[in-house]
Formats: sequence, structure tokens, C-alpha cells
Amino acid sequence: MSHDKVRFGIVGFGAWGNCHAEAIAVTEGAEVRAIAARSDSTCESARQKYPSAVVTSDYREMLRDEDVDVIDVVVPSHLHREVAVAALEAGKHVLLEKPMAITLEDCNAIIAAAKANDRLLSVGHELRLSSMWKKVKELIEEGVIGDPQYCLVELSRKPYRLGADGWRFDINRVGNWILEEPIHFFDLARWYLAQADDPTSVFARANSRQSGHPELQDNFSALMNFESGAYAVITQTLSAFEHHQMAKVSGTEGAIWASWSGAQDRTLHPEFALKVYNTRQDAVVDMTPEKITGEVFELRDQMAMMVNAVQNQGELHATGEDGRWSVAMCIAAQQSVDSGVPVNITGARS
Repeated sequence: MSHDKVRFGIVGFGAWGNCHAEAIAVTEGAEVRAIAARSDSTCESARQKYPSAVVTSDYREMLRDEDVDVIDVVVPSHLHREVAVAALEAGKHVLLEKPMAITLEDCNAIIAAAKANDRLLSVGHELRLSSMWKKVKELIEEGVIGDPQYCLVELSRKPYRLGADGWRFDINRVGNWILEEPIHFFDLARWYLAQADDPTSVFARANSRQSGHPELQDNFSALMNFESGAYAVITQTLSAFEHHQMAKVSGTEGAIWASWSGAQDRTLHPEFALKVYNTRQDAVVDMTPEKITGEVFELRDQMAMMVNAVQNQGELHATGEDGRWSVAMCIAAQQSVDSGVPVNITGARS
């Protein structure tokens, strides 16, 4: 590249869009070049926080800016295909918040646009970059627990934020609530059990505590099968308090247990722990990482990885194909909830 910094244009400047901007601003080699915000008030907030950035209410203006290298898409899920495809066709690299899209058709359109325009496409499964959740993956790959056979990812938390104009509670804009947060845990389960080949089917249950809104599923659990016979359990409740996540992976020669707790998902001072047991050594080892973990910190790592990918052809933490797999698993899970029977996972392979 002929310039020193990778210049980001951010589409969406709500609460999480603000977090994205802050992460870009503190990342070496990155710059907030432009911001597209929806309302006059958010545009004004963007100008005050980032006076050197070009601020607009129309993201298409940003796409015409030759000084923007990467479009960072942080808008409601139903807009992902429109914005991502337009950005890729304008010759920009794209960092796309999860879920990649709300249908497999949309995922395929985004992937096709990236390939046709030879642009990078990264999907925001930032838990893969966590000092702890990533360590679980590394331990599995090192063979510490033998062949992985079982994975549990659990979250107990307080209810979701509404989002701008309450979009997160509008099923037409969010797709389904499995796509909203459990998608992270489906992604982790598939990642952790990669040695077990691909997921094949899922059986899921859910219910709602909100009278008149059965589609807003506060309690959700799924059992997902893999080709090798391994399986994963993904479970979440939004009817609890604070934010407590846990992952357990067991294999033929040991097990891993990891937990994370905070007052909320974006807390800067969480409690976290990682323990590993190996049957050969018959010992439990504390392997809690020193580096603090949490989605705010992983977001910064995600920006650094995108900068390296653009400047040095470095790897992406999650590709468009990874994003499509995650959507496919969640869609199958929702179909299982609706039908009451197991559902095959289809449409995820290229």
C-alpha cells in the first residue's frame, strides 16, 4: 500500500459502532477516515468524537471516497447484504459484523461479491481472538485432550439492549434471536470440534418469557451433531443477570473448562479462568491467560488483524465461509425450534 495507515469507513454509529470506532482509533496502522451515521444527532456525535473524519448520513457517499480502504459494517442485520455488497462492488475490503446476514441467499451474494471484486471479507466472530477462548482452540490442536468429542458453550445474561429504534426486538430486522448472540457459540463449537469434521444436524428448543412475543426466545438450547459422532451443546438464557459465559470441551484424553464473568458483556474488568485436565498426567493445570479477555479487547485485536490482512496479506480470523456456516447452523436451529424435530444443516458448503 502506498500510504502508512489502513483507512476505515464505519457504517453505523450506535453503541457498538462507537466501540468499533474506538477500537480502530487505538489500533496501530489504522485510522477512522469516514463515518456514516443514521440520524442528525449521531452524525453530530461522530463529528465531535472524530473531527478529522468525513461524516455523512448516506453510506454511499463513503463508498465513493478513494481514501477509504475498508468498510466496517455495524448496522442492523437485515441491512448487511445491501451495505456489504455495495462496498465490495465499490472496491472496498469489508469487515462485517455478525451475523453475516439473515439468510443463506444473502450470505452467498456477499461471498460472490467479494470473490468477483477480489476483496477481503472478514466476519466479526471476535471470540476467536480472545486470549482465553482462542487458548481453548490452541490446546485442542496441541492434542492436550486427545480427540475432541464433546463441547458445551453456555451463556447466562441479562436481557438484550434494544438497539436503535428497537431493531433487536423486531424479528424482521434481526432475522431470529439465535442469529443475534448464540451464533457466536455455534461458531466456537464448530471451531473447537473442527477435527470432528462438519456439523450435520441440530435439535433445538426455546421459549419466551415475553407474553405475546414467542419469536423473542429468551431461553434457547441446542444439541448439534458432527460427522464423526462428536456433538456440541449450545445454551443461553436472557432471563438472568450480569454476563456469565462458560465453555467445556472433553476428549479422549482430557478436558478443558473456561469461564468468564462480568457485570455486562462489555465490562473492562471481568473475572475469567481456564483449567485443563490431561488423563496421562492425571493433573489439573491452571492455564488462565494473563492478557485480559472480553469483547471490547477482542474488537481491538480484530482491527489489528484486518490491518495486517490489508497491508501484508495476513490471515483473517473468520472468513465469509465461516460466516455462512454460522448462519446455516443458526437457521437450522430455528427451524428445529419451530418444527420440534432435528433439522439437517444445509447450504453451508461452497
